[in-house]
Amino acid sequence: MTLGANAAIAPPMEEATMPAFEELLALTAGAVEDMLRRLLDERFREGEILRPAHLLAAMRHGVLNGGKRLRPFLLLESAALFEAPGAAAMRVAAALECVHCYSLIHDDLPAMDDDDLRRGQPTVHRAFDEATAILAGDALLTYAFDIIADGETELPAPVRSELVLRLARAAGLGGMVGGQALDLRAEKEPPDEAGIVQLQAMKTGALIRFACEAGAIVGGASAPDRERLSSFGAAIGLAFQLADDLLDLTATPETVGKATGKDRAAGKATLAALHGEAWARRQLKGLVSQAEELLEPYGEKAAVLRQAARFVAERTR
Repeated sequence: MTLGANAAIAPPMEEATMPAFEELLALTAGAVEDMLRRLLDERFREGEILRPAHLLAAMRHGVLNGGKRLRPFLLLESAALFEAPGAAAMRVAAALECVHCYSLIHDDLPAMDDDDLRRGQPTVHRAFDEATAILAGDALLTYAFDIIADGETELPAPVRSELVLRLARAAGLGGMVGGQALDLRAEKEPPDEAGIVQLQAMKTGALIRFACEAGAIVGGASAPDRERLSSFGAAIGLAFQLADDLLDLTATPETVGKATGKDRAAGKATLAALHGEAWARRQLKGLVSQAEELLEPYGEKAAVLRQAARFVAERTR
């Protein structure tokens, strides 16, 4: 699979000929990070006055710190399913990662989850200060829409406009930010099971669902295909959060690169805590099966996405 910023995405490979999934994920993460590094350089763009060095350094600290880059990976692989142009898909993937990393920076703040570590490194407000961390998150969120709307993202203007709209709705009031608000409220007023599912579909699932549908949009897919990829994203988004809840219950900080056991300490209700580890693992298997069924019409072209669904459910960090 070719991942260079100026290259076309290669056709999806058959499962038997693919490199190990985690190797492919790491290669994609490296390509996404290269793009992010170029986008977050010191050169100011047309319409900008200056890129303050200390703010840029905080943004880079919050973005260029490793990570699986799963959301960009899902976007790029969904785009590959419909033979999308690689350079445009890579820029949209980088924009999505800017939104994701902004959310992590703000999540870690003392007023939110109050974390000292992220991906094994000091969180932005620890490495810099709280005010700079807030501004770094604000700048990354804004920059995401800049990246997509810019003519350098070589897609028709209506497609770029739709991507901006879809990302705004996935990230905002009715999506991730709304889910964060529900999550904070859940510490004082624990939701029932339906409330937990809704909260997680917003807080975690919305950006994953966007990643899969956005790849289809970049690839010019039909409305039914877009809906199918969106449903696939919703299924693995729930699986991602369920696996995350299991890690919070069972993993060590050294394994996952951040504090664990915090949900239980904060009194947050999760599906894993509510029903137990064995139930959660059965649910994960069911979600993987659901995701794989959604991909059946694409045959071996969707082999990587099928592997991604299994990886999300079975990950140990």
